[in-house]
Amino acid sequence: VSAAFWEHLRHLGLQDFPCGLGSWNRSRFDALRSPCGSRLGLGADPASQEETMLLGEESPEALMELLCDRHSPWALPPDCSPQDQHLREMAVLAPELVHSSNVFRVFRSLRIIDKGVEEVDEGLLQLHQLEELILSTNHISRITSANLPRTLKVLELCCNAVADLQDLCAHPPPELQHLGLGYNRLCGPSQDKYLTAAFWPNLVSLDLSFNNFTDLLGLVTQLSSLQKLRILVLQGNPLALIPTYRGFLVDSLPKLSILDDIHIGPDERHQFHGLARQPELIRSEARVLVSIGKIKGLPDPSTCPQLEVGSEAPVITYSYCVTYEF
Repeated sequence: VSAAFWEHLRHLGLQDFPCGLGSWNRSRFDALRSPCGSRLGLGADPASQEETMLLGEESPEALMELLCDRHSPWALPPDCSPQDQHLREMAVLAPELVHSSNVFRVFRSLRIIDKGVEEVDEGLLQLHQLEELILSTNHISRITSANLPRTLKVLELCCNAVADLQDLCAHPPPELQHLGLGYNRLCGPSQDKYLTAAFWPNLVSLDLSFNNFTDLLGLVTQLSSLQKLRILVLQGNPLALIPTYRGFLVDSLPKLSILDDIHIGPDERHQFHGLARQPELIRSEARVLVSIGKIKGLPDPSTCPQLEVGSEAPVITYSYCVTYEF
């Protein structure tokens, strides 16, 4: 992930025109130094700045326009984050702030999506202020929690290959509020034990969608310790096919506000009241409703001529077999 991060910074071009220091703005920043060598800052008189500009240099306004105009060859792609745009603007107005290690103090959100990342290495620890880490659609199978900044509040790992939470829970970020593990390879009951308040005391939102959890009762027993949990996504797991799935969860987790992206209202909570005390209703079975639309190439029995009673004409019978594979 460190390699992907540096590649991301390279694409931002923080040290290249129109950002950074160069022949396009150097005299302006030299003039902003006081006699004792300290910078006067960005609040200096614009008129005096204009006087010190050499021929061929660009004004801050002109450089900013090159960044913001969507037709400019130096404009960022539309899918870039507001933070990326902020960094580039800072590199124009105060390029000294984005030199060397200073840039690590700026990042509060990092999005590395679909970059082939396989490992979360210790390089992330340089981002001392990082609060949001999005690593969706990569090839991550394990995460070592010691390599995650302790300031993290959001960790999104959707669409990876995570099959074991042991390393992630060895020393997890204490302030984490959202954990996204949808579309991975997690199975119960071996992973249920890592989804408790002992590891995630401040968790508000948890996405476990489209994994392979099958033990509804066991999973709920662990999740019930997450006293701050308000949003839970479990759709796409085999346990979501149990007929009493939603009702049992709604009654078992009374502080839950949203389940599978659907708000839990007072009427629904009243409807399922007491279901949590009837675990015998959770059976190892699934209910699937199949709706068949149009079938082509089969004779329509309603158009066949009706035979008279007692007729000796041959009777033609059609039978069909439909197979569903799970």
